[in-house]
Amino acid sequence: MPPNVANRPYRALRHRDFRRLWLASLVSVAGTQMQLVAIDWHVYVLTRSPLALGLMGLVRVVPVVVFSLWGGIVADRWNRRWVTGSTQAFMAAVAVALAAVTWTGKDSVALIYVLTAATAATTAFDNPARNALIPRLVPRQELPGALALNLTMFHAAMIGGPAMAGILIAGAAGTTAAAVGASTTHGLALIYLLNAVSFVGVIGAIATLRTSGRVETDVAASHPIEALRDGLHFVFSTPIMVWTMSLDFFATFFAGANVLLPIFAVEILHAGPTGYGWLRSAAALGALAGSIATTLRPLPERQGHVLLFSVAAFGAATVVFGLSRSYPVTFAALFVVGLADLVSTVVRQTLRQVVTPDALRGRMTSVNMVFYMGGPQLGELEAGLVAWLFRSAALGAVVSVVSGGVFTLGVAAVVALAAPAVRRYDVREHLRGPG
Repeated sequence: MPPNVANRPYRALRHRDFRRLWLASLVSVAGTQMQLVAIDWHVYVLTRSPLALGLMGLVRVVPVVVFSLWGGIVADRWNRRWVTGSTQAFMAAVAVALAAVTWTGKDSVALIYVLTAATAATTAFDNPARNALIPRLVPRQELPGALALNLTMFHAAMIGGPAMAGILIAGAAGTTAAAVGASTTHGLALIYLLNAVSFVGVIGAIATLRTSGRVETDVAASHPIEALRDGLHFVFSTPIMVWTMSLDFFATFFAGANVLLPIFAVEILHAGPTGYGWLRSAAALGALAGSIATTLRPLPERQGHVLLFSVAAFGAATVVFGLSRSYPVTFAALFVVGLADLVSTVVRQTLRQVVTPDALRGRMTSVNMVFYMGGPQLGELEAGLVAWLFRSAALGAVVSVVSGGVFTLGVAAVVALAAPAVRRYDVREHLRGPG
């Protein structure tokens, strides 16, 4: 890869289709992050239960596990533009439904679970199709830069979205203190409605792409079961894919604790909804700092050690977060969590895209979804269950987070010892290959 390309990831923005989709996605992801924060707060307001919060992880992951493999087949058989536009429109409709039931006072935990599951099921079809489009929007040599820009966009949205959600919730309640009650209803409904509107730009960008979304191989003529088998065989017969996906799954399973942040914000740090929103933004702020740093100074080509160190740092920062009783220290720990996760994600996403042939990218993404979405969502269930075992929700949340960080450190150590393919990974070996 020429040095001038490697050192200028922003060059991907020269390409019209990528630039339009990137800008539209910035708004859409911010809206989605606002809704994620609002839903967790909504459930906390209705129940004050760590178990109810933990069950959100189960609600979000089951549809992904059930549908993601089929979503990959759809992405590799049908026009990816059509699939992405349809899924974006459906998720907008679900957000409108959330806004309507919340505004009219017909909201309930059960209904929130159902609508959240509907969004998760749609994501299982949206992500493979949308991610499989990206390598077609830029030249192969600029793909690492495009992926880095996507991560920058994603984490920038994760800063603004949660912070804005916290402000809107607190504003609706008339206070930034720890009072949480029915007065937040209008703020929650507004957040859901804003998320629905945020999908419009992506739908427009997808509709006006000049790049074809058609699959250019004979996969569309193959039997769906055969196509599924081919995708699974590719992923699980490639050792470095298996190891990095497993590392991602177990690290986020043990250390995934975002769902407990309402408890930390209200019962431990006494920060209220505004403080909660900024805590949700802290990791994204660290990730944004990391993505800017990796854009200006790309990671070294031999990235195996970088990946393992970043996962270990992720676990250590999680331990500090769980033990902290200071808002600034907690914020700083979550900042490091986001920074470490970003570095790990850059390595893993680039690896998967450059290793995978175009004809298999949709199915590879769908298999990966089970790992990268299953880990944190099942981790939220695990975190909620552990916290629920204690009489005090605050004590349970602390034990859950600290133990998760310790286990993540153990996972990084095991992979470092058992997976030479990960330790020796060099991205240059794959960028030289055909697209």
